[in-house]
Amino acid sequence: MLGTRLSSLLACAALACAVQVNAQTPPAPPAAGGTADGTGFDIPYGTPITLDVAQKLIAAAQAEAAKHRWLLNIAVVDTHGDLVVFARMDGAQLASITISQGKARTAARYRRESRLFYNAYETGHPYVSTLDPTLVASPGGWPLVQGGKLIGAIGCSGGTGDQDAAGCKAGVDALGK
Repeated sequence: MLGTRLSSLLACAALACAVQVNAQTPPAPPAAGGTADGTGFDIPYGTPITLDVAQKLIAAAQAEAAKHRWLLNIAVVDTHGDLVVFARMDGAQLASITISQGKARTAARYRRESRLFYNAYETGHPYVSTLDPTLVASPGGWPLVQGGKLIGAIGCSGGTGDQDAAGCKAGVDALGK
């Protein structure tokens, strides 16, 4: 009986040592992946948006929002992310004033829709918060591209993310008209 217990104890000790060794062995590095050619979102910068064009885009976004009874704050910024025009629809929440401007700034500075940063957060990539303290990772910021060049961005806030994005899309669509 003593021999059986001793054997069991030795077996447990050996197992514990094996687990300890395995725990200290670093995992194998992941298989090397390819690196894509080119740079994503490398839209060249163009001449910044004019006041007249920015006002036209604000009007289009406001019309879309009014059609659906959304109360939005709408901002248009230049290529640097600096404000060109801002409109707050009657009754739109005050907290969304700076958010709409932040969404537009994010879209202009990163030359991509702000929804992509939201998607990164949602899929477990919190590093996005370390990129820039002014970055707004929420749908509703769209870059404005004319003639293949970035001229600014539009940002909307006050509705749901999808409502904000739809308001901005109306502004983007008005750019081509």
